[in-house]
Amino acid sequence: MDRKTEITKLLERARTIVVLGCSPKPDRDSYRVAAYLQAAGYRVIPVNPVADEILGEPVYPDLASIPPETEIDIVDVFRRPEHIPAVVDAVLERGAGALWLQLGCAHPESEARARSAGLEVVSDRCIKVEHRARFGN
Repeated sequence: MDRKTEITKLLERARTIVVLGCSPKPDRDSYRVAAYLQAAGYRVIPVNPVADEILGEPVYPDLASIPPETEIDIVDVFRRPEHIPAVVDAVLERGAGALWLQLGCAHPESEARARSAGLEVVSDRCIKVEHRARFGN
């Protein structure tokens, strides 16, 4: 299966997307992407250590704080590359179906570790751009 098909299938089956590093500021990319995903029908769970509510959703300070009964399909990451190893640790500990690293967030070693642990990994791509290209919202 080619990469384009893999991404399409991931976006089709996902229902809940954590936006790690989601900003409460509407002019920030993470906020706009979260708003787009929410409008596209996904349940969006914002993670930000200093916000209480974003887009009408409660905000969690970290992945570990999301209730364990909440199934996470994708963790969409808005963090600088040097933070990705710790993010992968948190994602593996919490459990999720896929790790999505936004544009500029690539970290090959951590991506390989996530794949080895069974996660689907998309790197250095914008989930909003990829979704819009496939589904036109």
